[in-house]
Amino acid sequence: MKELSALNKYFWKYRWRFILGIFFVILTNYLRILSPQLTGYVVNTVVSSIDAKNLHPTFSTSHYQDYDTIVQLIIQKFNQIPFNSKIFYTGLILFTIAIISGFFMFLMRQTIIVMSRHIEYDQKNEVYAHYQQLDMAFYKTHSTGDLMNRISEDVSRVRMYTGPAIMYFANLAAVIGFSLYFMLQSDVKLTLVALCPLPILAITIFFVNNIINKKSERIQSQLSDLTTNAQESYAGIRVIKSFVQEKAMIGFFKINSEKYRSNALSLAKTEAIYFPSMALLIGFSTLITIMVGSLDVVHKVPGANIGKIAEFVMYIQMLTFPVSAIGWTASITQRAVASQKRINEFLLTEPSIKNASPKIKKLLEGNIQFNQTNFTYSHTGIQAIKDLSFTISAGEKVAILGKIGSGKSTIAQLLLRMHDIQNGSITFDNTPINKIDKELIRKEISYVPQDVFLFSDTIENNIRFGKDNATADEIIIAAKNACIYEEIMNFPEGFNTMIGERGVTLSGGQKQRISIARAIIKDAKILIFDDCLSAIDSKTEQQILENLTQYLVNKTAIVITHRISTHFKFDKIMVLDEGKLAEIGTHEVLLKQKGPYFDMYERQSKEDKNT
Repeated sequence: MKELSALNKYFWKYRWRFILGIFFVILTNYLRILSPQLTGYVVNTVVSSIDAKNLHPTFSTSHYQDYDTIVQLIIQKFNQIPFNSKIFYTGLILFTIAIISGFFMFLMRQTIIVMSRHIEYDQKNEVYAHYQQLDMAFYKTHSTGDLMNRISEDVSRVRMYTGPAIMYFANLAAVIGFSLYFMLQSDVKLTLVALCPLPILAITIFFVNNIINKKSERIQSQLSDLTTNAQESYAGIRVIKSFVQEKAMIGFFKINSEKYRSNALSLAKTEAIYFPSMALLIGFSTLITIMVGSLDVVHKVPGANIGKIAEFVMYIQMLTFPVSAIGWTASITQRAVASQKRINEFLLTEPSIKNASPKIKKLLEGNIQFNQTNFTYSHTGIQAIKDLSFTISAGEKVAILGKIGSGKSTIAQLLLRMHDIQNGSITFDNTPINKIDKELIRKEISYVPQDVFLFSDTIENNIRFGKDNATADEIIIAAKNACIYEEIMNFPEGFNTMIGERGVTLSGGQKQRISIARAIIKDAKILIFDDCLSAIDSKTEQQILENLTQYLVNKTAIVITHRISTHFKFDKIMVLDEGKLAEIGTHEVLLKQKGPYFDMYERQSKEDKNT
């Protein structure tokens, strides 16, 4: 249960709703507890009148001194009216009590259940906000399906605890409290007889809830696996179809689905046995109460009467749902514990990329320096950068070339501080990167990733994502500079064209150019293009680079690519090999050196001639 202590801050936030809800629970059950007492009085009145053949019997309130004060006052008033009127008014009062009790029950739900919805809203926002703070290393080791399951299914199960479970538990406590008090006041022996099955009930709940808890944890884990399986299938549907692997994926999904089904059915069977068992114990309690009470009446035990039996039967019936709901409430609570435990695992996960204290906030000028920098990916153990040193001055245009896996994209990730280096240093304007506010660094850098990502939104909003307050003219200019304007205008809806999930409705080149437009409109001091022209033909690539020539004046630009471009004048070209700097210089200087760059240039020239 300690896992649920994380919810205390929400209960404190909505304490007035919670307190009012508990108050309405108590008020509702206080009014309900009057009904058995009034019914017992009416039954005794009818029985006495029949036995005495007297249609106008009267009773002293001393016969009902153990009843609630309000009931005693009503009985005192009823003793002064005829028998027929007494029955009528009793029925009218019982009806009125039911109406008022129902109204307070409505208020009870409006406070506690609505409170649980507010908590669900806040918790989902908290989980989502925490997801946003976690670093890239976290996302490399956790599946999207599991993340989605925790923010949806797990939070929903916790809501069932903060709402229905707490409401029914408070209702149970109020019903048992009022019932036990008046039952013991009325007849101790009959109370003990009526409640004798409760120890069996308590033992059953203890053992069964442990089973339910273990099965709930297992089910939640398997549901995450199932969600991940489905999410990956949807995201990779084109690959699945191109390799004709639909049947294999369906089979794989069925295996995971069968595991989830088996455990869910096992839990359902446990609960299916559990709840009828509760009803059986309640029914047994009713039977023995009627039997013992009837024997007391037959043997004329002092204080025994038919009305008391009716009263106790009503008490038991009132206890039936709350007591049988103990298992259901306990089951909800156990599931909430399992779900909150999974949520806490993420909420307690601290991002490895943190701001220094105090953090430095200053605008970047564009000077970048790597000094004996080393970086190894923690989740794979691969060393991507090895003793890398270079300097980029503000306003310089730099190309970074190399084979796949040479560390080109890692440089971009390190500059954005998506990861922290293990050795050496990276500085912006002679200030260590880990001393500068990481949010400011990312605001000051425009980044076009290698793996282009577009949102399921309009083209206009995807470009505006780079600058919230961008005007329509700025969006058009950015699209023109990225050589995508004409194609956008050919779409029926133009800039209002909706893009499918991850830009599935667009070609690879169109997605890359929209992503470039999104980076351009940000108008940052530093721009990083990570192999973002790979799906674009050479003519369009040349046009984009020509457009960027004017735009990049006084800006620092880093173009990561696997192709040598002669359409753009780079101040510096760096060639990486297995995380190390193989050579650095201008295009002309590197050609004269006849090293790796020269080999790449020769090979590319031959390929271009052949095409």
